[in-house]
Amino acid sequence: MTAPVQDAIVLFGDSITQKGWESGGFAHKLAHVYARKLDVINRGFSGYNTEWAIPVFEQCLVRRNVQTLASKIRLLTIWFGANDSCLPSSFQHVPLAKYGENLTRLIHMVTAPTSAWHSPSTKIVLITPPPINTHQRPETVETESGLPGELDRAFAVTAEYAQKVRQIGLQERIPVLDAWQALWDVAGQKEEALNMYLTDGLHLAPAGYSVVYDELIKIIEENFPELHYDRLQTVFSLYDQIDVNNPRVSLSKRGVDG
Repeated sequence: MTAPVQDAIVLFGDSITQKGWESGGFAHKLAHVYARKLDVINRGFSGYNTEWAIPVFEQCLVRRNVQTLASKIRLLTIWFGANDSCLPSSFQHVPLAKYGENLTRLIHMVTAPTSAWHSPSTKIVLITPPPINTHQRPETVETESGLPGELDRAFAVTAEYAQKVRQIGLQERIPVLDAWQALWDVAGQKEEALNMYLTDGLHLAPAGYSVVYDELIKIIEENFPELHYDRLQTVFSLYDQIDVNNPRVSLSKRGVDG
């Protein structure tokens, strides 16, 4: 067990979050710029929807009565919807209204004063599901199932789930990283051009993750500037700041905020 010497950024979501650790992924980039300042913890669960996320989230969070023993979550991203928005024939599908209720419940687990997991110092960013590319997707579905490539998701349906995230963000006064719109715009609002940003019509390629990463840093700068990596100091002194005559004093843990 390691001591909780650094607070954390927690990324909670489905496979698009899980794959964020891959080279060029947004988690990979975050871990680099926040090195020695905030730990980046990836809690991405491939295939999960918001219905399954709730009991998992309850186990990922520290209850308020013991929070002083753990690292604080300074920033939390919640990124679900790619599986919730599967067509109703899929066992992963979650109806749109229920999806909105589940997102709100996840938020309130952190923000509600009556919640067992209330964490008032945690800043939250919601992320919309990305657009899908129906020109890429059938080949992937056929490869995975061995059946003729019928679509498991619809472009217009995913757009509705992205809109629900925007609505929840306004309702809860939480910033929204609009991955759907950002990727749609860089693709020139042409579905076929999304193949530069998606690997299989659903999951993000490095270029797609780069767009999301840039948008996240922009949201941090605009909404939580105190958490921007350039405004945080390393928890332990840089090597050229160590007092070589009395190193122990300068090697004590310090607040990341300075």
